Amino acid sequence: MTANSEIKPVVLTIGGLDPSGGAGIIADIRTFVAFDCFPTAVLTSITFQNTTGVFGALHQTAATIRAQADPIIQDFEISAAKTGMLPTAEIVAEVAQLFREKRLPSPVLDPVMVSTSGHDLIGEEAFRVIKAELLPLAMVVTPNIPEAERLAGFSIRDVADMRRAAAAILGLGARAVLVKGGHREKGKRTGESGEEAIDIMLDDAGNFVDLREDFLEVGAVHGSGCTLSAAIAANLATGLDLEESIRVAKRYVTNAIRFAPKLGHGARPL
Repeated sequence: MTANSEIKPVVLTIGGLDPSGGAGIIADIRTFVAFDCFPTAVLTSITFQNTTGVFGALHQTAATIRAQADPIIQDFEISAAKTGMLPTAEIVAEVAQLFREKRLPSPVLDPVMVSTSGHDLIGEEAFRVIKAELLPLAMVVTPNIPEAERLAGFSIRDVADMRRAAAAILGLGARAVLVKGGHREKGKRTGESGEEAIDIMLDDAGNFVDLREDFLEVGAVHGSGCTLSAAIAANLATGLDLEESIRVAKRYVTNAIRFAPKLGHGARPL
């Protein structure tokens, strides 16, 4: 093998630490490696959690975000980036400034708001800054149903509502939106049989794409949103276009859910 053939695309994640490994930057790093990318990370928050819940968090400052990011950006050519938990307005503003100032690739924005166990992960002011400053920089934003409802400002009951929410969120400035249907009740998930997990993609050309995979009834899982957004970023880094990056990532997450191990006492980590 030649030295040149060993070069891997570098992907940057900016998000929180789940010490139990199911979500956050540990899940992102595992996913980047699975797609043969080299992982780099900026830590926004140290959370205190396991598979059963979140018990608190210690957030970083804008200065520590910058101190972590600058050496990485100076040393590596970043091929793709994603953001996860951005818990304070100060952190969101600093991350947005980094993307503007350093001309980083437009990020995959996973608007992490509430943990699987129901713990609120960001404040209202941080949410407002995400909408105003970071979302317009995004290559794609990947909200689940509760996040899409908060961003769009209305309830989502069916696929038609998912499309309407995608259009509303696209209007906030992102280049594309992926509304994930996994948080809807089985049987109401598609407005049809309920046996498919349907996500709705909308790009800035106005094209809707339905992405369908089997809905797997395995109980609560942990880290699916982090894993999906990380897989999209990794696929973008390897040269796939956005739609194909999302399709490959969705298949990857479906298989990760299919084989999710029962390791702890709570939700299954992917």
